[in-house]
Amino acid sequence: MSGTKSYVRFQSTERNQRGIFTGIFGLANGLAREGRLTAEQHRFWRAANDWYDAAYTNPSRVDPAVYDPGVNPGAVAWFKTSATHLLDRVPGCLALLAAHGVPCERLESTDPGRIVYEDEHQVVVVPRDSWRESGGGRLCANPRPTGADLDNSRTPQG
Repeated sequence: MSGTKSYVRFQSTERNQRGIFTGIFGLANGLAREGRLTAEQHRFWRAANDWYDAAYTNPSRVDPAVYDPGVNPGAVAWFKTSATHLLDRVPGCLALLAAHGVPCERLESTDPGRIVYEDEHQVVVVPRDSWRESGGGRLCANPRPTGADLDNSRTPQG
């Protein structure tokens, strides 16, 4: 099936207080916000966020309403599997989460939901409620280099 687009997302295994599965960047941002990172981990986290901020577009800067729950309830970002230069750096972020016992899962799909934003590297979708429950996820025990985001930005939140 050439021409079929494929997407990948890393996210928490539990819904947050808003009912969303927080993405890899949001999980790392939470560790930093809570002051749980060592000095070395904080330097890594900051450098990774800065690199990603420079390497691709933050969808909420293009469309401030893209993650608005009233407009796009449950919207989450997925990387296109073709964005290998972005995905190659994800293992370091996964290692940071693992060092703090933060579980995540790797999801892959050719149809992650209704696309509400798209650029050359990613899509933001409103997911189908039943997708995750239908077995679309896989735990990140030995992940391949891939990634995604939520808490809807790569920038530190505090």
